[in-house]
Amino acid sequence: MKNIALIFPGQGAQKVGMGKELYDAVPEAKAVFEKANEVLGINLTDIIFNGPEQTLTLTANCQPAIFTMSMAALAAFRVSEHFKGVDVKYTAGLSLGEYSALCAAGVLSFEDALRLIQKRGMCMEECVSQNPGKMAAVIGFDKDRLIDICRETGSEVANFNAPDQIVISGYADKVAKAVEIITIAGCRKVIPLDVSGAFHSSLMQSAADKFVMALKDVVFTPGSIKVITNVTGRPQETSEEIRSNLSKQIVSSVQWVETIHYIASNGIVDCVEIGPGKVLKGLIRKIDPAINVLNCQTPQDLSALVF
Repeated sequence: MKNIALIFPGQGAQKVGMGKELYDAVPEAKAVFEKANEVLGINLTDIIFNGPEQTLTLTANCQPAIFTMSMAALAAFRVSEHFKGVDVKYTAGLSLGEYSALCAAGVLSFEDALRLIQKRGMCMEECVSQNPGKMAAVIGFDKDRLIDICRETGSEVANFNAPDQIVISGYADKVAKAVEIITIAGCRKVIPLDVSGAFHSSLMQSAADKFVMALKDVVFTPGSIKVITNVTGRPQETSEEIRSNLSKQIVSSVQWVETIHYIASNGIVDCVEIGPGKVLKGLIRKIDPAINVLNCQTPQDLSALVF
């Protein structure tokens, strides 16, 4: 058996029409889409397949859509001949993708995950309307110097995506000041992100506080597959640890680099990116080029899976 890790994308990976080929070709994938419609009480599948893009990208639609498509792709992978020869040791996801990772590991039911994602999105949208902020991706700049600049300006690090890609977050004026200093210091590239809020920063604290209530009665069942949390870049061992980290995740930096280093340090050389896009493959190529990342988002991808 080949030991592998499953990794799942976060918000931003969405695309109108994602998963349609799986829906048409794999009954188990189709069932996931239909179950999502039933759980949420809306025709999410129509939004995913037909858009328009403006409707799909709304947080309230986008987050459940990415999760649903990822779980449909996972369902298709599980019934493929390639799944018989692998042993999933770890799962991990980027921000929103952590819910896919928990569900894939059997820690969280599909229904509970979908409802939590819906509630999470509502909490975040409400927080953003009261406490707006900005985010920017910093490309090719020293990590330690960037952390110092964030501290000096009152902005915060939201994502450690790759050694040369770090996202900063915070109040618009503080992020602008950080960008100014970073640019003067010779940063290769800074990309303002088209988002309404300062995600993964202390500005989201009210969302995290409200989300605690949604997590209160949810059942988490840790098992043999370890789920690596964004908060620490390490596996979570207990139900209470998982519950705590899901609320902390809203305000904490995403430790994606540490996550991949941990996977690699435990002998994993093959990852399957389950869900829309190939963002994680690109990031991992920069973190550890020795890791082989295969994608799973179409029937063609399933046919091409070779470990």
